[in-house]
Amino acid sequence: MVGDDKVLSTKKYYVVTFALFSNGESSSPSNTPAPYNGPYFPAVSYEDNIRAQYAVLQKLGIKKVFAVVGFSMGGQQAYYWPVVYPDYVDRYVPICGSARTSPHNKCFLEGPKAALTASKDFLDGHYKSEPQHGIRAFGRAYSAWAYGQTWFREHGYLHGGKYPDLESFLREEWEGGFLGSWDANDLLTLLNTWSTGDVSLVKNGGNLEQCLSEINAKGLIMPSKTDLYFPPEDNMNELKSLQNSARLVVIDTVWGHMAGGGANEADDAFIANEITKFFEE
Repeated sequence: MVGDDKVLSTKKYYVVTFALFSNGESSSPSNTPAPYNGPYFPAVSYEDNIRAQYAVLQKLGIKKVFAVVGFSMGGQQAYYWPVVYPDYVDRYVPICGSARTSPHNKCFLEGPKAALTASKDFLDGHYKSEPQHGIRAFGRAYSAWAYGQTWFREHGYLHGGKYPDLESFLREEWEGGFLGSWDANDLLTLLNTWSTGDVSLVKNGGNLEQCLSEINAKGLIMPSKTDLYFPPEDNMNELKSLQNSARLVVIDTVWGHMAGGGANEADDAFIANEITKFFEE
């Protein structure tokens, strides 16, 4: 979404992108020296991330943020900005995210988490080499939820002819997608951040309705119609408390959660068009 000729045009906007704590790029279990390395890395919340990002923006001399845009965990972060810094953000765009991680979402996260931590090579996080059994199990547990049943009905596991059978799809797309790319302790720390997401814990003591009603920034909330992590119903409930400060635009797609992550050109174009209109209001 970022580039000279894209919706977040670097010719028009000053664009700052951040890596989440524990994603392997920012400070993470995998790159932090002792005594906070690996399983000793502290739990990290979305609020921790937002406050650190704010400190960077202050260092850069940015006095006001025109818009915060994020997908998935970045979408959840987008809700935090107008809550933690209500006078600093003009508008926010959560794509395939929610203001609070739902019980349904938390139940899903326990699946890949258990598959990883129960593996024979995870060693309670004290592994010396990549815990392949655990990482592979994590990827398989994650697989079906990313796309959703509608996508599988229309595309099957062949992925447009890319894979000859289901086993190839699971091994190459999902096991291969995590092996060598993700550290096990990083994944677990991220899952904790995701699972504990709840903007109302910042200052409203868990009262989500009150928290959302106090948001003054303009919001464009874009769930995917077929998302199994963050279904549109979560955002529809949020809208009841947002006091007409936000509008909901559902991405009509079969691509599930991946619709917001650049998985196909049609959804990319739809999202870009809606954000462009929102920015021009």
